[in-house]
Amino acid sequence: MKIGCVKEIKNNEFRVGLTPDNVKAYVSAGHHVYVEKGAGVGSGFTDNEYVDAGASLIDNAADVWNLVDMMIKVKEPLPEEYPLFREGLILYTYLHLAADKEQAEALLAGKVKAVAYETIQEKDRSLPCLAPMSQIAGRLSIQEGAKYLEKKFGGEGILLAGVPGTPKANVVILGGGTVGMNACKIAVGMGANVTILDVNLKRLEELDNMFGAHIQTLVSNDSNVERVVKDADLVIGSVLIPGGSTPKLFKKKYLPEMKDGAVFVDVAIDQGGCGESSHVTTHDDPVFIEDGVVHYCVGNMPGAVPRTSTIALTNATLRYGMQIASLGLEEACKQSEVIASGVNCYDGKVTNKNVAKALGMECADLAQLI
Repeated sequence: MKIGCVKEIKNNEFRVGLTPDNVKAYVSAGHHVYVEKGAGVGSGFTDNEYVDAGASLIDNAADVWNLVDMMIKVKEPLPEEYPLFREGLILYTYLHLAADKEQAEALLAGKVKAVAYETIQEKDRSLPCLAPMSQIAGRLSIQEGAKYLEKKFGGEGILLAGVPGTPKANVVILGGGTVGMNACKIAVGMGANVTILDVNLKRLEELDNMFGAHIQTLVSNDSNVERVVKDADLVIGSVLIPGGSTPKLFKKKYLPEMKDGAVFVDVAIDQGGCGESSHVTTHDDPVFIEDGVVHYCVGNMPGAVPRTSTIALTNATLRYGMQIASLGLEEACKQSEVIASGVNCYDGKVTNKNVAKALGMECADLAQLI
């Protein structure tokens, strides 16, 4: 199979879909890999490393798109790339279609076979291709939140850990999944007062066993959320429904009740965000203030640490990509329910139930289409 990888064009997105080691793996398996010149520079990988690994370097992205059977990216295609869609092309990347109907319609119109990292689900219900970026985003959320608590960024001017004789910051984490747990780990490590909420009592028990007396666990409901955010200095939104739109747990009505200069980091913004007041921001212009609360809603948070993110992501995505390349998407789906769970669009139809529900579209049965 002909495999392609192009430079990401999203704002301040420096990750890349394939590392030179990934290229070597595909080439060793008998595939041809085409990489746009400069695609890996932002993550610290030189063109020469890709050539040494067996890739063919191509001068421009359009030629790569036109050459290949499967395009491997990191982030969803942007409108400038939609004209490059074509029937039968396999697109393997993060898509986040629930919050992006325009992209979904372009993929359907182009009859692209779209496989989304974020909906690939193992039999134990884990999300192996989403997990590494969730780990990074969770840890970054505290790092970024601590920064925007600084006065010059509009924050209340509080140090997360405090110092002897001063109060520690109150950190509230909405959601105890991979993002929430990693945010909790960093917040506890920095010495903050941490409260974490989740609807799953078993998960709260696990978190309590992990962190013990260092955290407060609460059942996530409207009254508990409203009560704890009033005193919060930093709120982390880390809620996820695989492929679907994120529920709006962080209500606009909470903002006037919160401290001036408190910070809300909406890690769920890729899927539409868990805050009613959220809208997507970029690394160039990451925050906005509403009702005195600083909102950080960057849609590609892990892009800020591309070297770590690229290696972590491709460690997870390679094995599924290799199966698709070696078997073809259709046979790979027949042999693996895990890979089939990643297919969001096929032959002009939506094939993921949560995506279809979020977009208000019908969901087709992938098994019948292939």
